[in-house]
Amino acid sequence: MTKPSRPLFQLLRTASMGAILAGMAGIAAAQDTPIVQPGAPGQDARALSAEEAIEIANSSYSRDDVVFMQNMIPHHAQAVEMAALVAERTNNDEIKDIAGRITASQADEIEFMRGWLTERGEHAPGATEGHAGHGAHAGHGDLSEEMMLNMGMASMDQMAALAAATGTDFDRQFLTLMIRHHEGAVTMVKDLQLLPGSAYDPVLFKFTNDIVNDQTAEIERMNVLLSDLSGDARVGLAAGYDTAGEAISNLSLVASLPMPSGFFDPQNPAGLPPIIPPKEDVAEAETTEDESAAETPERTEDEQSNEGTQWGERSPLLSFSNTDMAFSGDVLVTGNYHGFNIYKLNDDGLPNLFSSVVCPGGQGDVSIVGDLLIMSVEQTRGRVDCGREGIAEDVSAERFRGIRIFDISNLAAPRQVGQVQTCRGSHTHSVVSGPGEDGKIIVYNSGTAGVRDEDELEGCIGAIPGDRRTALFRIDVIEIPVADPSQARIVDSPTVFADEETGEIAGLWAGGDHGDDTQFTAQTNQCHDITVFPKANLAAGACSGNGIIFDISNPREPKRLDAVLDTGFAYWHSATFNNDGTKVLFTDEWGGGGRPRCRAYDPKDWGADAIYNIVNGKLEFQGYYKLPAPQSDQENCVAHNGSIIPVPGRDIFAQAWYQGGLSVMDFTDSKNAIEIAYFDRGPVHEERLVLAGYWSTYWYEGKIYGTEIARGLDVFSLTPSEHLTENEIAAAALADQGALFNPQQQFAVTWPAVPVVARAYIDQLNRTDTLSGRDQRRLNRALNRADSRLAEGRKDARLAGQLDALAERLDLEGPQAARQAALAGVLTDIAAKLR
Repeated sequence: MTKPSRPLFQLLRTASMGAILAGMAGIAAAQDTPIVQPGAPGQDARALSAEEAIEIANSSYSRDDVVFMQNMIPHHAQAVEMAALVAERTNNDEIKDIAGRITASQADEIEFMRGWLTERGEHAPGATEGHAGHGAHAGHGDLSEEMMLNMGMASMDQMAALAAATGTDFDRQFLTLMIRHHEGAVTMVKDLQLLPGSAYDPVLFKFTNDIVNDQTAEIERMNVLLSDLSGDARVGLAAGYDTAGEAISNLSLVASLPMPSGFFDPQNPAGLPPIIPPKEDVAEAETTEDESAAETPERTEDEQSNEGTQWGERSPLLSFSNTDMAFSGDVLVTGNYHGFNIYKLNDDGLPNLFSSVVCPGGQGDVSIVGDLLIMSVEQTRGRVDCGREGIAEDVSAERFRGIRIFDISNLAAPRQVGQVQTCRGSHTHSVVSGPGEDGKIIVYNSGTAGVRDEDELEGCIGAIPGDRRTALFRIDVIEIPVADPSQARIVDSPTVFADEETGEIAGLWAGGDHGDDTQFTAQTNQCHDITVFPKANLAAGACSGNGIIFDISNPREPKRLDAVLDTGFAYWHSATFNNDGTKVLFTDEWGGGGRPRCRAYDPKDWGADAIYNIVNGKLEFQGYYKLPAPQSDQENCVAHNGSIIPVPGRDIFAQAWYQGGLSVMDFTDSKNAIEIAYFDRGPVHEERLVLAGYWSTYWYEGKIYGTEIARGLDVFSLTPSEHLTENEIAAAALADQGALFNPQQQFAVTWPAVPVVARAYIDQLNRTDTLSGRDQRRLNRALNRADSRLAEGRKDARLAGQLDALAERLDLEGPQAARQAALAGVLTDIAAKLR
């Protein structure tokens, strides 16, 4: 074969270059052709140069990039101004260090941003141009007060208050404002990066990421420092799954039970995200899948805390999370996403695990009526047969979402005896009445999930505009025949949110925020909890965007009496009446239960309790209560489920705060609720936020029980303190609540006519110096004798007369009239027993 004079690749390259040169000649010729831009209809086109024509395609930076930089300059400048106040107003070296870092870094960044803008021919605001609440330049306009708030900047009033403060007060204000300021910068970056074509410039992209990393780290340091200023024993508790630090006040932790076998993953009991193995480990992994699984060790506490561990972004599903509780007699049932666990209570109230029932489906809220247990199921993995394998199909006859009914007459072997499928599943439910004369139980079902496919359950219509058949904006009224629970069914789905004048079913809050500096609120198309108080014919609904009270005199036809909004509430989650049904305490689940919302700088009226008085069928706002102890970024914390502690004459509430722990608060004065006891643990992990903490904390027969989402079940007793006397605690333990407690179902409790109940009222009157020393001595002597006579079963007409006389001496018209009337009633009832 003849060898060519030149290599083939050289021939090909020469041919290609010729084609390229020919093409370039064509391009050069094309430069002489006109480039035009048509105008609006009826307008003439205008000629463009080649440079003008390509300007729109210039992707090196966007208009959004420019506005971001122009707004960030006054934002940074305000931080520098705040830092300049530090030297003359505090001696705190840590705050001085923070101010020094801000002055150095943000001043440099201002110069960088001004240079970036100038190089591109854009307006570069000066470092002091209109910042600190005086209107900053943003493109061709000024920053409004609303824009500044959205950017996390301090208002003029806040800056003035900061400049006027000194010492610890200055420290607290400085840290609070600066944390919010830094969070605003992080939000500005995240908002920018969501916009198309933004931060394309590599220099700008790196700069924005540096802002997020640096200011997030600074926020964490400032949050710890701000928390330390509180001096609360709950701040800075050590982390650990079963070794966490603890803080307790005016309570005794009498029992702590771990999660039962079969209800936790032994390889990952804390529910931590998956660990990403180092690259060298991956390269060396040559074992088979079976061998690898067999050799996987359980994660110990130390291994979960290793410095430098890389964690996956996903956490485990809520497969084994504890949820709500129900009590009946000596039986305690704890719900769980995996099923439920049954405990028997000893005479001292301590629980012993009796049996466990596996029936996945979440969220597993439970109620007990006689021998029946009712359970809420919402997740799409729930199966009719309680199977563990879930369901992969989009539409399946095997899927179950709704109300399960179990016969628990044999606690060792509960049987599923009924089911009610619902369009939105069952997040929670409320036992309203029954079984009545007709032998039927009435239950309100609250579904909060999306509407299931109509091909799976007939009649399930989603959010179709104008279609009044939608499953939204309703609650389900369910009827359960005790004699045959298999015949349980939905008897009505009233549109309880309808506009009373127009009949529009979406008649309440439409969702969104309520204006400047307010909370974003969910649309009112569902109720999360509906708590019923049959004695008062009332129900209180925590209904996503509204707090509502209903007339349930006809349980099958609830009627809305009043609905209220709160600009700080994100999601109306639960409702609890006080013992006489004259108040409602609503909780706000800001962050959905999985976010840290009790940090030192979080608003005190967001994620809190809101207390309302009920006056003539209307809700009248009184005040807020929020956990007073700052929590860390590693602790999901917000108000969740709690119950009334039945101390006669007072309104006392045991509130769960997830990883904020248990807080016992007194809201007898509706406008000024105060904490009187608490318990808290440190976070599950020192670096990662792991979902844990108390789902519910409920009083039952003298104890407070707490279902810990990840750790198990805790039991507490109250201990005497300046807030609560031994007599008040003893009286609460004697309260008759019908040997029954179900979530979202309340009964007015009563107290026996015994001396310790009278002494509880006397202790309360002594706090207000209402009784004279002489009256106190007379009452104590008479009650001591009454104790003796009642214990012996003896009558004493003379003592009965003395008690009646003491009751008549009490002032029934003064400031403590109600409490003195209650005391008088107990005294006369004791007297009646002695005759």
